[in-house]
Amino acid sequence: MSNADVEAGGQARETMGIKPPPGRYNTSGNGQYAPVPLAPSYYYDQAAVQEQHHRTWVVPLVVVANVVMFLVVMYYNNCPAHGRDCVARRFLRRFSFQPLKENPLLGPSATTLRNYGALDWNKVVHGNQAWRLETSTWLHAGLIHLLANMISLIFIGIRLEQQFGFWKVGLVYLVSGFGGSTLSVLFIRKGISVGASGALFGLLGAMLSELITNWTIYTNRFAAMANLIIIAAINLALGILPHVDNFAHIGGFVTGFLLGFVLLIQPQFGWLEQPFGAKTKSKYSACQIVLLVVAVVLLIAGFAIGLAMVFKGEDGNDHCSWCHYLTCVPTSSWKCDN
Repeated sequence: MSNADVEAGGQARETMGIKPPPGRYNTSGNGQYAPVPLAPSYYYDQAAVQEQHHRTWVVPLVVVANVVMFLVVMYYNNCPAHGRDCVARRFLRRFSFQPLKENPLLGPSATTLRNYGALDWNKVVHGNQAWRLETSTWLHAGLIHLLANMISLIFIGIRLEQQFGFWKVGLVYLVSGFGGSTLSVLFIRKGISVGASGALFGLLGAMLSELITNWTIYTNRFAAMANLIIIAAINLALGILPHVDNFAHIGGFVTGFLLGFVLLIQPQFGWLEQPFGAKTKSKYSACQIVLLVVAVVLLIAGFAIGLAMVFKGEDGNDHCSWCHYLTCVPTSSWKCDN
């Protein structure tokens, strides 16, 4: 793939109503992008008991790491060295952006992104570069893409880390990003894909499953559930715009949703409030345990089957003739590059 994969860039679309920022960026076309969800502002204020406030350092560290990685990529990109009409060339010099017709999100070329670990089906399957399944989640197509995803991460991640601590949230983030990349490379063979939104959708999925598995400790739970479902549905639906890697969003969301049952489980309401001498109430309910076991089984099976199919070179579209509509639905206004 050449720089032309990001050279036909169009203007970013602005959604109406809820306006969450851009998501996983697929550079196989116009450079348009889809949103990543913002967490409900009241969600964790509903925990009535056992509320903990952990210090947050993983989320800020991830934000810093993504910013540093973007700077490294832009330094290596060095647009002026290729004699192009770079954006902000006088001010930024070698950190200047590719021409807007190549990359409307103010970022590097597709070639540079590929060299630094963008998700590329051919290199993953035939080049034995499985590490791209994770490194692609630390790259961003441009400054706009980076800022939008990092703002989303701060809104979603800080609340989760305060509630559950760094290692649980960090694990959900990393594994969800990997899960999103796995589903993406299974269905998308054209172009490259970068962005942290698979991991961000994983955090949103974990918030939803956490609400379900810890149902008894929340007040106003139905409002919280409806809010999360609506936000997730809107953002996933907007992923059907062209040139958006919605498979990464879906894979990350499902992975995070299952991980939430495993990592974010909390003791059921009232288990520490039994009268002296009374029969001790179980720490976790039978429903919580069942959900945890089912989630573990589905996670193991999903990753085993998905990775086996990827490294055998199978095309997921051969097993699902309609799945390509999950990432792009053709209309009179645009065509899909399936």
